[in-house]
Amino acid sequence: MYDVDLFVIGAGSGGVRAARMAAALGAKVVIAEDRYLGGTCVNVGCVPKKLYAYAAHYAADFADSAGFGWKIPEPAFHWPTLRDNKKTEIQRLNGIYRNLLEKAGVRIINAKASLVDAHTVKFGEDTLSARYILIATGGWPYLPEFKGKDLVLTSNEIFDIDTLPERLLVVGGGYIAVEFAGIFSGLGSKTTLSYRGARVLREFDDDVVKHFTLETSKYLTLLEKSQISEVTSNPGGSLDVLMEGGQSLQVDAVLFATGRKANIQGLGLENTAVELDVKGNISVDDSFRTNEPSVYALGDVVGRMALTPVALAEGMFIADHLFGSRQRTMSYQNIPTAVFCQPNIATVGLTETQAREQAGEITVFESDFRHLRHTLSGRNERTYMKIIVNKATDKVLGMHMVGADAGEIIQGFAAAMIAGITKRQLDSTLGIHPTAAEEFVTMRVPR
Repeated sequence: MYDVDLFVIGAGSGGVRAARMAAALGAKVVIAEDRYLGGTCVNVGCVPKKLYAYAAHYAADFADSAGFGWKIPEPAFHWPTLRDNKKTEIQRLNGIYRNLLEKAGVRIINAKASLVDAHTVKFGEDTLSARYILIATGGWPYLPEFKGKDLVLTSNEIFDIDTLPERLLVVGGGYIAVEFAGIFSGLGSKTTLSYRGARVLREFDDDVVKHFTLETSKYLTLLEKSQISEVTSNPGGSLDVLMEGGQSLQVDAVLFATGRKANIQGLGLENTAVELDVKGNISVDDSFRTNEPSVYALGDVVGRMALTPVALAEGMFIADHLFGSRQRTMSYQNIPTAVFCQPNIATVGLTETQAREQAGEITVFESDFRHLRHTLSGRNERTYMKIIVNKATDKVLGMHMVGADAGEIIQGFAAAMIAGITKRQLDSTLGIHPTAAEEFVTMRVPR
């Protein structure tokens, strides 16, 4: 009855994974993408951001090396080298995604696709009918309305600017803003972070945010409860920024990282029964099916958890649900996440507030210490770790860290939490000495 079994709109992480898995299960699959293969993560998200975070860390490494006996000339950073090497790596990854799809037997269409009806997709002057349609178009940077918004950058453009700004204003209190602020500060920009609320990272544990704010204030200027009202350009290329309340700043660039919205423009959703929620995300059920039975959606466009591994898992779930055994499950509990700022933040499980609400009585263990490395480097940076335990069952409910390599460390403990580890089992685990990670298995005294 249909030209294809599955038509995927959007070749980001989730869309590509769903397409490949469906093809491996015997489905005839087409995927359409009008920008770049790999989506946000590969092109303007996780991958380039992590590469730039590595680059930013070298400034601290060069400075720290003196305490260990290294004498090196004054280091100089060359922005075009980082930018252009990043472009080369992204192009390589784009090619890998294309090869993966082609080897799986998925047809790739390089064009904007939209829905004509519940089973028909248009791209250019052509159409195809599909038994199922999967929307995986991700998110798009959100810019509020203010005078001069055309003068600011978003995360889509910041990676490829011509010159490194001497003075940068980053606007936003979420993990994207925090990461970029740390990156550009490390690369040498005098950086200010402005956010509307009283704190950054409002979804994270209170103690984690408190410790991180203390650390990040050592190299960033923080403007809490602030909001831009106007941006104007000067003849020399700098920007004047007027904040609500009258405060003004002069900078060389303004980066808005105030969140992302579902990328649904021009999709033709009005031609179907697909509905949106109050935040503008596509509404789906537990199987990722929309109100239109033949149309599914996943990833950032449905607004659950904007994380690449989550989109990948959702893609595998949908492929199995539509063409497989339907035995795969999807859970959003104990999903580890990291913020690649300076210092890193990583977390898995519940915050202390969530744990008290869900479990009642809890026991909290925490440690605040100077990393062994900095006993010689002289850097004034401290590491913070926290364990939250259900007092009645001894089950570990949350683990949090602020410090070097936090993401690498928490990843392993996330597997233990999925297995239901207890505090007694943590205590019986021998640590690797000397490491920061061993602190998680040596905390014995509750807070």
